[in-house]
Amino acid sequence: SCLFVVLHVALQAAVYGEYTWEVFVYCWELQFHLLLLLLPYLLLAGNMGCFILCSRANPGIITKSNHASLVKIYAYDGVLFQKGIVCPTCNMEKPARSKHCSFCSMCVHRFDHHCVWVNNCIGAFNAKYFFLYLFTLTAMAATIAIITAAFLIQVVLLSNMMHGSYIDDQGQEHAVEILFLIQHLFLTFPRIVFMLGFLILLTLVLGAYCCFNLYLALTNQTSNEWYKSRRSGCSHHLTLQPHDRRVVYKNIYSKGVQMNLKEIFKPPTVLESKKKT
Repeated sequence: SCLFVVLHVALQAAVYGEYTWEVFVYCWELQFHLLLLLLPYLLLAGNMGCFILCSRANPGIITKSNHASLVKIYAYDGVLFQKGIVCPTCNMEKPARSKHCSFCSMCVHRFDHHCVWVNNCIGAFNAKYFFLYLFTLTAMAATIAIITAAFLIQVVLLSNMMHGSYIDDQGQEHAVEILFLIQHLFLTFPRIVFMLGFLILLTLVLGAYCCFNLYLALTNQTSNEWYKSRRSGCSHHLTLQPHDRRVVYKNIYSKGVQMNLKEIFKPPTVLESKKKT
C-alpha cells in the first residue's frame, strides 16, 4: 500500500508550504541570513534523493539465482539463526540474518524491517539509503523548528512584550508570563506555532529513532535481531547462567565500530568473505 507514502509526502508538503509562505517571508524581512533560510530546502533535496533510492532500491531479495552466494556471507549463530530452516513460502533455506517479509512476500538478505513510509523492506543493499534518509529527515525537522523558534523569539524581543503587563478577567494587572506569551503568539501566528509544536515533537521522536539506528549500526545488529534477542530473553554475554540454563546469545557479527559502519555503506560480498577466511 502507498497510503503511508502519500501521507508522508503530504506532511512534508504542508510543513514546507507553511515555512515558505510565512516563516521564510517573515524571516527575510527580519534580515535572517539567506543560507540559513535555504538550508531546509537543501536538506529536502537530499532527503528526497535518499527516499527515492531507499524505496526503489533492491533491499536484498533472495532468489534461487543468488541464494547460493548469499548463504555464504554470514555464519549461523545457532541461536537467532539456525541452519536448515526452510522458508515455507519461498521454499528455500533461509540464509543467516535473513527473514521473510509478509508484506512483500519475499525473503530479504540481512533483513532489518519493512518500512511503510518508504513502502519497501530495509535490507543489506538499501540500509545506507535508509540511514541517510532518516538522518536528513531529522535534520529537516530540527532546522525548520530552530528557524521558526528564532523567528518567534525575535518577534517577542522586538515587541518588548516580556517587559509589559496584562489585565485579567478580574481586572487585576499581571506581568507577562510564558503561558500568556505562548497564548498570544498562538493567537497571532496560529499555524506557525502549531507547526513549531509538531516539529519539536517530530524532532524528538526522529532523533530518538536515529540514535537507536546508530546504536544498531555501531553494534552490527538489525532491528529484527535486536527484537528477537530480547523476545527470547537472550543475554548479550558469552556466559552460561546455571540457575535457569537460558540460551545465551553472543553477537558474532560485530567486528568493531569502524568495520560495522563500513558494512552499512558497503555490504560484504562472497568474494570479501572468502578473502577474510
